[in-house]
Amino acid sequence: MLRSVRFYRLNSPWPDSEQALSKRLASAAFKPCGPYAERSSGWEPPSGNAEGPFARRVEGADLLRLRTQTRLLPTAAINEALEDRLEAYRQRMQEEPGRHEKRKLKEQTRDELLPKALLKSERTSGFVIPAQRLIAVGTLSLTRAERFLEHLRAALPGLDVTPLGFKRPVGDLLTRIFLNNPAQGFAVGAECRMCDPADTKATVRCADMDLTDAAVRKHVTDGMHLTHLGIEFNNLLACTIDRTGGIAKLKLSGIDVDEQEVDEDPLARLDADFALLSSALRQLINAMKQALGGYDEDAPALPLAVGA
Repeated sequence: MLRSVRFYRLNSPWPDSEQALSKRLASAAFKPCGPYAERSSGWEPPSGNAEGPFARRVEGADLLRLRTQTRLLPTAAINEALEDRLEAYRQRMQEEPGRHEKRKLKEQTRDELLPKALLKSERTSGFVIPAQRLIAVGTLSLTRAERFLEHLRAALPGLDVTPLGFKRPVGDLLTRIFLNNPAQGFAVGAECRMCDPADTKATVRCADMDLTDAAVRKHVTDGMHLTHLGIEFNNLLACTIDRTGGIAKLKLSGIDVDEQEVDEDPLARLDADFALLSSALRQLINAMKQALGGYDEDAPALPLAVGA
């Protein structure tokens, strides 16, 4: 469902029901790209059913899905078509086009080609746990995460969201796990990346290795900084955590897609998978919070909004 996650802090009220939230998201629903638009984004039902609600609340967590449709118009294609226009201009005017004319011809070329461009859609899922004031966005890309939040603000005016931070750096926890002094529930995985603090281009990557080997650990004890570390948590999940708190290569323990029943109700499967995912990540973040001294500028939970 989600393979990568960035966490944010919810600092404002949140709709108190699935129906209220769905109504808000429907006001910023996805609309296909117009013929002269390069991109269009909006919310769609996370169930994949076009008639379904725009949010799915399971065990206190709300599942959302943003769809972004983009017209694929390579720069090389524009430049090739533009060259024909420039040559026609030279033949007609018997002079080289100036900067203003070149820009005008390029815009005309782009406008002519854009409606013919192929369309591509990408979907970014995320979920919100209002009681814990957490928003999880299913991407490590800052651009995609901000687009998700931007459209969430469009549906929920006044929404206040900030990146999730802890009182101590996430790198401190990664180093503790790596050097075999982990917080409760954490165990070292089989991959890591580290860099020289004096030259961040000098990196070491270890994959499918025994990270408890003294020769591997020596890199950190000699002064290199961990930037990514594979971890296992409480027999619930395995993932890679980076020093900003981003989570990648997320895999829940005991879930094998190949073993899922083919004739199982898709909505029931979605709810079950989402319940497992949100519960596991909730426990992971709570453990990180405890290990790192709490959230940065921690505050008591806000009450939920009433109604739509």
